[in-house]
Amino acid sequence: MQMQYWFGDVEIGDNGEGTPRRVKIPGKSGPEDYAERCRNIESDMADFVPLRVADAIAGDSGNNGNNVNNVNNGNNDDAAGFKDEAEYFETLRLTTIALAESKIKLYYTKGDIELVQMVRVLDEMDNVINRLIERATEWYIVQNPKFSRKYKSVSAKKMVDIMRREKNSLGRLGYEIDRLSIERTRLMREISDRADIIAPNCSALVGGLVAARLISRAGSLSRMAMMPASAVQVLGAESALFTHLRGNTPSPKHGIIFQHRRIHNAGTGVRGKVSRVLGGKLAIAARLDYYRGEIAPEFIEKAQERIDYVFAAGEDGSKDEGKESGKAGGKVNGNAGGKNDVKTEGRVNGKDEGKKKNDKRRSAE
Repeated sequence: MQMQYWFGDVEIGDNGEGTPRRVKIPGKSGPEDYAERCRNIESDMADFVPLRVADAIAGDSGNNGNNVNNVNNGNNDDAAGFKDEAEYFETLRLTTIALAESKIKLYYTKGDIELVQMVRVLDEMDNVINRLIERATEWYIVQNPKFSRKYKSVSAKKMVDIMRREKNSLGRLGYEIDRLSIERTRLMREISDRADIIAPNCSALVGGLVAARLISRAGSLSRMAMMPASAVQVLGAESALFTHLRGNTPSPKHGIIFQHRRIHNAGTGVRGKVSRVLGGKLAIAARLDYYRGEIAPEFIEKAQERIDYVFAAGEDGSKDEGKESGKAGGKVNGNAGGKNDVKTEGRVNGKDEGKKKNDKRRSAE
């Protein structure tokens, strides 16, 4: 039985018995070569037989008397195996480091990892711009106290334009805020274009920027592809979800996908249905993007039709329910309610008047 190990192939007796005989061991290789071999090893762990360190060391003295044959195509100068345990463990350490480095490089060469970092930078830029505008506005109010009553009704962009007119450090700060806002817009467009390439199906459903934010919140496209539809639906609403699990608050219906036009334009009674459908379609789209990497026009068309159908059906249903509830309320409060009230009032008043007359007659007698 031949087993594959990180340093070479070893022929072992059945059930791990017998003297191991090393075969097809390469000559002195570098850590990168050993790491490449580790990536290509195809061994069944159910039949794996652990090997002693002494069996991987060249020479009879290092093998504790075992008759291990090194096969090296007759090249004794480049003898296979290791001289001693120190060389064995040092080579093993360098091999594991090289293997880890190659996996890290492979992980970061994926486009979705860079997309995640771009979205996080975009969020930080939003926080920085908002904080700078807030502080600069307070600074401007100190210089112009009369403006304190007006600034709440002025937009952020207009406020930056007002501050840029100043001929001091505040004006230069306003210019830098404006320049940072322009860079933020450029980064947003680049993120949207990158998302169209990395996740074409998700971008076709909800737009490139929303798809990129979903991938960023999930951590990567692979993680998002492994998520169930319910998790994709509430991505971005984790705090509300955990608050619901801890207490008696209602569960969140949507997270980042609220930015989709069909959800934020839907009524409160329909948003949950549309969010569930959109979350399910996004979960399928993420799997298509991860495993295929190309757009599926038929899926996109059917998904959009399904979302539009649920949105339209929910809106029509809510209108019909409103009409029926109005008619039912009118009948109870108007016709039926009025008749019953008149009859009951008449009976009560009649009984009360009869009792009063009887009491008067008895007192007179």
